[in-house]
Amino acid sequence: MRALDRIALSLGLGFLYAPILILVIYSFNASALVTVWGGFSTRWYGVLLADVPLREAARVSLVVAFAAAGVATVFGTLAALALDRGGRFAGRRVFTGLIYAPLVMPEVITGLSLLLLFVGFGLDRGLLTLVIAHATLGLGFVAVIVGARLRGLDRSLEEAAADLGAHPARVFATVTLPLIAPSLAAAFLLAFTLSLDDLVLASFVSGPGATTLPMRLYSQVRLGVNPEINAASTLLVGTVTAIVLTASWLTGRRGVA
Repeated sequence: MRALDRIALSLGLGFLYAPILILVIYSFNASALVTVWGGFSTRWYGVLLADVPLREAARVSLVVAFAAAGVATVFGTLAALALDRGGRFAGRRVFTGLIYAPLVMPEVITGLSLLLLFVGFGLDRGLLTLVIAHATLGLGFVAVIVGARLRGLDRSLEEAAADLGAHPARVFATVTLPLIAPSLAAAFLLAFTLSLDDLVLASFVSGPGATTLPMRLYSQVRLGVNPEINAASTLLVGTVTAIVLTASWLTGRRGVA
């Protein structure tokens, strides 16, 4: 790599990750002033743990993320199976477009559309609407990951099981499912991450008693940044980073991607 390429790469990575690194460093600041370094301290993590509204927001985020990721994984896998194994059925192109639309649709449009849908059906905004919205967001990503794995499978293994008399459901459970298990886990973790750090959709579809952690942090930042928010953001960044790395590792297993 040439010196110019190294410089460009360093500047690009610095532009992307330097603000996050500064946030992490200042989460250990002993001073109550976020712009003044007062020495190393973990006091703000203790304050964070004692903050009941933030703890409740974190609990809501985790509950919604687990539920939404589960729903997205199930329906995204079914969609991937339909696209990969369903042949050329009527409406395939429309179905494909509907599955992949959330990948490119601005979240503001998606959030507003879901809000109008919930209002039209008279559905009160809360945990259920959050789960539906986040599952909608993650479903397309799950379909992409699982679909890529399905296209790379050795179909002869499934055909051999079918030739031996196994029912299609048994073939899927005993042959296909174990082979795509790493991609399912990776897709679940990605959907979980998308739900955990979402702010835009949650702002449209959440209701009383369903405030997520990103919403809570955003509302507190509007009143001023303090080291407690830095600590909460650091924990969120660390959690998301760990999940993404795990998903990447799972995606790379057995030639998933």
